[in-house]
Amino acid sequence: MAVNKCIKYLLFFFNLLFWLSGCIILGVSIYLKVSKDGNTITNTAIPGIDLMIAIGVIIMLLGFLGCCGAIKENRCMLLLFFISLLLIFILLLAAGILGAVGESKVKDVVMEELKKLTPLSGQPQNVKDDVETMQRELKCCGIVNGPSDWTKIPDSCRCNSTDPDCKSGAVFQETCGDKIISLLEQHYKIALGIAFAVAVLMIFGMVFAMILYCQIGRKNSGATTTNA
Repeated sequence: MAVNKCIKYLLFFFNLLFWLSGCIILGVSIYLKVSKDGNTITNTAIPGIDLMIAIGVIIMLLGFLGCCGAIKENRCMLLLFFISLLLIFILLLAAGILGAVGESKVKDVVMEELKKLTPLSGQPQNVKDDVETMQRELKCCGIVNGPSDWTKIPDSCRCNSTDPDCKSGAVFQETCGDKIISLLEQHYKIALGIAFAVAVLMIFGMVFAMILYCQIGRKNSGATTTNA
């Protein structure tokens, strides 16, 4: 029995896309890592970029493994690819369920980490500089309690009355902690959507890999029987 060329090249094309998506995730993650410029606050509140880099590398390796297994019709590579996809799919599903159930806990953990930086006036100069940079960019003041997190309110907290975020006293009242949580909430739905799309691709990848694996097995068995 011959191997179905359509399945073979569909799997190869799928893994090529998989490998390219891993490259994109890795590239974007490295860019975010570099562009953060070692900001202490961002590293504390959003530590997931290192995880994204690891995910990008794993996806690239799996894509390469699947491409080689499909084009060379190697059962060992295909089986390893299938098992790896299955494990990642289970982990992704578990992470999605935990993320959906424990979304509020994630917010609490982020706020607890940020609380460790208060009072801001007692922090090292590099931390204070990072907070002030964030305050200018996000148009906020303080980490947890607002302007009261500072003994002396810095210029980065001050705002122009024409600015819609400037509500009273010429000082931003919204805390940077709330701004960070808001940003996390905005990106949370996007992350769930991406995870769902990746999970669907994984299902197709596993199905194609197993079909090709079985077809190669039957082909090899037929060849052995013919030779005998």
